[in-house]
Amino acid sequence: MSLPTSGTVPDMPLLIRRARRDDLAHIVRMLVDDSLGARRERLEDPLPASYLDAFTAIESDANNELVVACMNNEVIGTLQLTFIPYLTYQGSWRALIEGVRVDSRFRSRGVGKALLTWAIARARERGSHIVQLTTNKTRSRAKQFYESLGFLASHEGMKLQLS
Repeated sequence: MSLPTSGTVPDMPLLIRRARRDDLAHIVRMLVDDSLGARRERLEDPLPASYLDAFTAIESDANNELVVACMNNEVIGTLQLTFIPYLTYQGSWRALIEGVRVDSRFRSRGVGKALLTWAIARARERGSHIVQLTTNKTRSRAKQFYESLGFLASHEGMKLQLS
């Protein structure tokens, strides 16, 4: 299985590749650099073991792809793409996009669009019928961004916090 590895952003060379263990601190840094993430994530040196455990589980699961966007070998964006088999749509697959983050220094410069364009292409390549994502209702700019890429708020999402 080949993983598409590159995308382009105007005026900057961008490489989209699978995340490596040594990218983990950069990914967590982007998760923390967010009003919601600042309350729930922990950027420490060393990182809490739970991040490494999660990375190991994602890395070993053929239906999960954690990717990073790099410019000049610097991690500046990330997302996780999960492929889910469903019985609906006659036993089709769905792709779920989660954890989309772009380094605050590079926001509004096309990095997010390149990441999402890559993820949609990857979902097609894997035979997914639907690409879905959620965004927190407080993130109105993110919702507008996703809508600009063709995503529709067609369903009411619900979550139950367990811990």
